[in-house]
Amino acid sequence: ATKDEAKKHRYREKISEWLTQELCRDLFSSDGKYHKQIRIEENATGFSYEKLFQEYLTETVSEVWVEDPYIRHVHQASRYSLYNFVRFCEMLVKGPCKVKTIHLLTSYDEGSGRSKQVSGLEEIQQSLRNYGVTLNIAFSSSIHDREIRFNNGWMIKIGRGLDYFKKPQGHFSIGSCDFDLRRCHETTVDVFHIKHTKKM
Repeated sequence: ATKDEAKKHRYREKISEWLTQELCRDLFSSDGKYHKQIRIEENATGFSYEKLFQEYLTETVSEVWVEDPYIRHVHQASRYSLYNFVRFCEMLVKGPCKVKTIHLLTSYDEGSGRSKQVSGLEEIQQSLRNYGVTLNIAFSSSIHDREIRFNNGWMIKIGRGLDYFKKPQGHFSIGSCDFDLRRCHETTVDVFHIKHTKKM
């Protein structure tokens, strides 16, 4: 709104400088590899797995690695649910990628929940087999990081892993079925691209 040409020129320079810095920070990490960061705010909606991952799930994706220590029993409050992993697998089965193998590295549930966790994962494994997808399951007592890798070079790190959705307000409330309408916990998503993904 200012009519001062000197101020306009200075503002344009500052804005241009800021945009360049933000673009570089958003796209590239210090080693020159692609890096994009997405901030999911508390109670935000519109962050279903499809919205978050679809851009990176090209037709060349045939193998996926999931590291998440909390793929556990469904009755653990509203967190660490096997349902989230099922939703993620459903997205992979629907395509457009041609996933043939999913590698899951997680940790055992504590106490009596372990047997239910294992049987739940075996049920998912059998169900995926019906769609021509092999699920390889491994357990680690020391796993901490959460990341998802695709064999086309994309790697996604989510602060909360696959468990960034809040519990719906009721079984029949909006957002209970459609994850685009489900409220989220606050978390950060970092997307990288590397030339070679390291297998587990």
